[in-house]
Amino acid sequence: MTPDITVLYDTIRWEEKALLEAGKKKNINIQMLDCKKLSLELDNSIDDYGTVIQRCVSYYRNVHSTAALEGMGVNIINCLQTGILAGNKLYTHMLLKKVGVPTPYATVAFSKESALDALDKQGYPKVIKPTVGSWGRMISKLNDRDAAEGIIENRETMYPIYQIHYLEEFVKRPPRDIRAIMVGDKIVAAIYRNSENWKTNMALGGRAEKCEVTNEMEEICIKAKNAVQGQIVGVDLMESDERGLVVHEVNNTTEYKNTVRVCEVDIPSLMIDYALNSNK
Repeated sequence: MTPDITVLYDTIRWEEKALLEAGKKKNINIQMLDCKKLSLELDNSIDDYGTVIQRCVSYYRNVHSTAALEGMGVNIINCLQTGILAGNKLYTHMLLKKVGVPTPYATVAFSKESALDALDKQGYPKVIKPTVGSWGRMISKLNDRDAAEGIIENRETMYPIYQIHYLEEFVKRPPRDIRAIMVGDKIVAAIYRNSENWKTNMALGGRAEKCEVTNEMEEICIKAKNAVQGQIVGVDLMESDERGLVVHEVNNTTEYKNTVRVCEVDIPSLMIDYALNSNK
């Protein structure tokens, strides 16, 4: 029997287990599918997946499996364009800027020399990020030229994606940021991620606290979601001392465990409901 919903994953996290439980509670036919075990005959049509909720953590596994399934006629959330655009910080930045969403000021450089020249002109500190990555990995604060030379020189020996040097302002803000979970055109819940460290990722020890959603925040998040053609996304914002709310990331396969815990909102059930109605 064709499932109503397939959850496609490559790592089982709390979020994927919660989607399965939400589907069972609604008495729908929900299938869990490990992408690492998936093979697709690309020239055939396909009708045995239902609506797919894309949850692969790997950017490359995510976008390639989405491209294949979408091309074969499967309804998949989020779509290929969202995977590509939201999964790359440079792409996201340019799209947010285009639609008027405030973002941290950023520079992209394509060699060690041009990156160091830009840093010398603009000053320190700056934050260097891989354009593709998650969980705060390989994000470094550059306090001076010595730190910048060492980190950038190391990146020059890595895979080519890490030789694209994405440099972002170090935003002056409270010791926290905001994660807003969007299902369709609504923020269903939001949290502050507090940390004594300048990185606020929950995977790095951030502490969650409920954040009240304002009209301004929701308006910004709707624009950000639409900029990357998203349906279910997490939008990360910072409260700049100088500019107010700025968006620094849109998450294609957002984590929401701590948002559910703190806000007591049944996000997985809302995601299942949205997916069930998305192909009507």
